[in-house]
Amino acid sequence: MRASNRRAMMTPKALILFAHPDEDGSSAGASLLNRIEGEPDIEVRRLYNLYPEFNVDVEVEQAAWDAADVIVLQHPFYWYSSPALLKEYLDVVLEHNWAYGTEGKALAGKSLLTVTTAASREENYRPDGYNKFPVETLLLPFEATANLCSMTYEKPVVVYNADRIEPEALTAAREGYLQTIRHLLARHAGGEGAAH
Repeated sequence: MRASNRRAMMTPKALILFAHPDEDGSSAGASLLNRIEGEPDIEVRRLYNLYPEFNVDVEVEQAAWDAADVIVLQHPFYWYSSPALLKEYLDVVLEHNWAYGTEGKALAGKSLLTVTTAASREENYRPDGYNKFPVETLLLPFEATANLCSMTYEKPVVVYNADRIEPEALTAAREGYLQTIRHLLARHAGGEGAAH
């Protein structure tokens, strides 16, 4: 049986790449992660635990991406972007002619979802707000990465006011996160993963 046929018959899987340098100090981010961890067909990789010295094992990580249909980059919103390890991780794992380039088709049709926690309120991320730009605009490099790798970039999940979030809002965010992943997995199970 061809590899593509075997893959089509398998249950879709999600890979969560959690990149937080202070997981213990991240109540909202850790709470989101705790909601989905242990769910069937979801693998969680805590990048700062795995690679505290930033020595990313490219072969192991590429195998994890190969096994997934939905890749989630979960991180705090640091300086209008992601923590340093996630940038380093993407720089070394997404190799030319594996992730992109004339022979780089490993990620084609997979979904890329960014999930981020922002300390500020949503109204601060507007043209008339303190930060001047919407979070979605500031996350455009992730969309460009997905496009380069022939992936489908999914609408980001942003949890605002993460340092002071009300319990009800956090519960809603946790459930929304899980439902988003389930929706994406169901879409891939139906053969609708690729938008290209």
